[in-house]
Amino acid sequence: MTTPDTLPDTAAPHPATAADLAPHRVAGPRRRWDWVLAADPGLGQLQAGWRSLVAMVTSLAVGYAMAEALSIPAMIGMMVAGMMGLMSAFAVAENTWDRLARAILWMPFPYTAVLWLCATLNGQRVPQMILMISALALTFFLARFGPMALITGMMLFNGLMVGMLAGIPAALVGKAFAVALVAAVAVLATRLLLCYPMPREDLLRTQRAFVVEARRVADAAVDALDPDADPERAVRRMDRALRRLNITTVTIDGRLAQPEVAADPATAELLHRHLFDAELALRGIGQATAELTRRPVPAPLREALAVGLVLARDTPLGQADGLRPVAARLQERAEAVLRDPAAPADDVEAAVLARRVGHLLDSLAASLHDWLALGRTTTAGPADVPFQPTVALENNRLPGSAGPARRVLAAGTESGWRRVIPFVRVPVHAAVAAAIVCPIADAIDPRRFYWGLVGVMITLFGTNTTHERLRKFGHRMVGTAIGAVLGIVVLHLIGRDHVYATLAVIVAGLTFGAWGMQRAYACWVTGLVIALVQLYGLTTPDSGMNHLLGERLLDNGIGVLVATACAALIFPLSRRTVVKEAERGYVDALAQVVMQVEQRWSRPEEPVRLRGAARAVDAALIQVQSVVRPLVRMPVGVRGPAAEHRAALLATATGHARALAAAADIDVDLAPRLADRARLITSTLTASLKELDRFFASGEPEGAGAWRRVSPLVRELEAELAPAPPGPRARRLGTALRELDALDETLAAYAEQAGLPVAAEGRTGTAPAAPGQRRTRPAPVTRDEPARRAPAPAGTARVEGRVRCGAHPEGCPAWVTVISARGKRLAKAQVTAGGYRVEALPTGTHTLVISASRHTPRAELVTVATSSGTVRHDVELGS
Repeated sequence: MTTPDTLPDTAAPHPATAADLAPHRVAGPRRRWDWVLAADPGLGQLQAGWRSLVAMVTSLAVGYAMAEALSIPAMIGMMVAGMMGLMSAFAVAENTWDRLARAILWMPFPYTAVLWLCATLNGQRVPQMILMISALALTFFLARFGPMALITGMMLFNGLMVGMLAGIPAALVGKAFAVALVAAVAVLATRLLLCYPMPREDLLRTQRAFVVEARRVADAAVDALDPDADPERAVRRMDRALRRLNITTVTIDGRLAQPEVAADPATAELLHRHLFDAELALRGIGQATAELTRRPVPAPLREALAVGLVLARDTPLGQADGLRPVAARLQERAEAVLRDPAAPADDVEAAVLARRVGHLLDSLAASLHDWLALGRTTTAGPADVPFQPTVALENNRLPGSAGPARRVLAAGTESGWRRVIPFVRVPVHAAVAAAIVCPIADAIDPRRFYWGLVGVMITLFGTNTTHERLRKFGHRMVGTAIGAVLGIVVLHLIGRDHVYATLAVIVAGLTFGAWGMQRAYACWVTGLVIALVQLYGLTTPDSGMNHLLGERLLDNGIGVLVATACAALIFPLSRRTVVKEAERGYVDALAQVVMQVEQRWSRPEEPVRLRGAARAVDAALIQVQSVVRPLVRMPVGVRGPAAEHRAALLATATGHARALAAAADIDVDLAPRLADRARLITSTLTASLKELDRFFASGEPEGAGAWRRVSPLVRELEAELAPAPPGPRARRLGTALRELDALDETLAAYAEQAGLPVAAEGRTGTAPAAPGQRRTRPAPVTRDEPARRAPAPAGTARVEGRVRCGAHPEGCPAWVTVISARGKRLAKAQVTAGGYRVEALPTGTHTLVISASRHTPRAELVTVATSSGTVRHDVELGS
């Protein structure tokens, strides 16, 4: 038998405008390719692969056609035109059509100019090699002056390399220019036709990735609450989902800073604020769920949590207000436990955490609703502040070690002749390394000595420390080995006489490499070598292929190692210095948050960007993590370097900074004495951060410099505010003070590890904390392990029925999730042709959650009275 409609109806009608205001790419129903958006926010990797496919096919086709028309060798035509396609795909990623056209149409001019210069040298190898070394150094020098200058340098180097490789005579340079120009025009036309830059659409795709990751967080939280699940594994999965969610939201902020994306700065600021708050709510839900996995949770409360999180996961974004009844239901369950005077202490702790999850679900609903209502929102108050970039993407990726490395160079070269070092440092590395590698590579194989120069070039591009260059060396070697094996296998499969099949494999290899470059450099090398093997197969017999590929690997490896050694010895930039500068940048970003909190509380009439400042802390943390990443991961239990431990503390501090930024964004109306005390807290914390910054700059504390603890000050202020009447502002102020206390605690440990002395605030004693303010957490309570791991009894009952919808008689795509009274997810089934069937359910009362893409999820109870047979349960979805 069944007992339907015993749960509150969460499918309350909502205004039609709410869904209409949500961009379809963001708020549409679940799609099969959502996992692609989650793995590649904004589809930057797929776009890179698609650009390569379009550009290479176009350029090779044009090169072949132009060779036939101008009566020049087909190989020369395809090599000249193919370079236009290759470089346009990899070096030109502008997001406006005019900048795209300017960059692509400029490429033939420097390219063919050096083709003529190479031809006039008439095969004189030493001058040609000197010219290539000079062009390589010039490329790195021009890289500092913007994309157009970088493209110019790269085309000069590539033109010399192709000129020496193909031996193009001076008489054909004019025709080569015509081929290059026509290929560039054709590539531009196909790029504008098939790869037109749409930065606004990229932003919407990234926002959709945020929605997908948010659902993953909720789903991981449901798994973590499963009484029979492995809690450590479930929490690790949730942590991964939260990290991906954070990367996606930081990427959204970076995209908002790009041209042609955010036409209205005030609306961009609101989008930034709402997504920040939504991420903060999801992070709080994840942390509360992780705490619940370490405590015994009453079965009714666990069931309410699981049902609420499933509903949160499946609620359509356009109907985010539907989460409010779910949150209220969860809070009622938690309050019932808290009102019970006979409730055990463990149940009370679980109820407090469950109530927090309910509050966070309500906050999540508000943030998502406000996000989607931007079309009808007029800015007022603090939101009047226009969006200001805090995250600068580099090639559509989050910034890494480049920022700290540039700051180190700028700080150490501010006077005298050293001011030229930032401009000539990498060019000198390239010139010296190329001068060493060229004779060695020429002695190995005079026809292919440029392989060593390629190793130098790829080593110095995009790397800033020895660790990064050695990691790139490892990727290069591994990618070359894998690509060689796969390339030879493909060459044997298709043979050497099928030109079109060979060209198809070359294009496919380069496309795969372009797609995987942002994921792992080894992917690009693998695709490139697969393509090169097909090209080498046209002129190299099977007996010489292994020797040729081994020679290429050797030349590349020599180039990489020599370039790494030159960078480490000439104007060296140590990893330790870069790590220290990255941490210093983080401390400065955190100081901005604390100073803006002080400004927000002392001068509420002046709008500030607290969430923007906190997002800058996120970006600074990413830079720290990128430079402290070890060359080799040590096994679990092996003590790592201190920099990694400090980075872990900074990750904890970042979480407190986010929560502080959201909670402190309120108007504070305190008595003058209390306001002065609040200012003392923020000013003391700011002074400690500045002292830490000076310590990083000089290497030793100045005078009696030390980290001054503010925890005693915070607890005194909390004790004086305790008698104040409760209210939303009082709660948020209390949260802000607790986050300041926790931030101080984390940063004091960080300062101690960094080497700065830590001194408590001497003039202030520690006030006794009220019961609700104690920082000491009870030890985690572990449940009886055998009972906890006992599998639920397997049943043979079947529940089936129809899912009807009057508004959509053709049927609604839907899923049915079954959750037991213990909060365990028992089964999940898809609605097919309007019907569903769930097998092997045990006896008992379970909750059915019906999630349809066009409706708010619905929760109903079904009672299985027998362990065999079929139970019928039909569902009528609201309109």
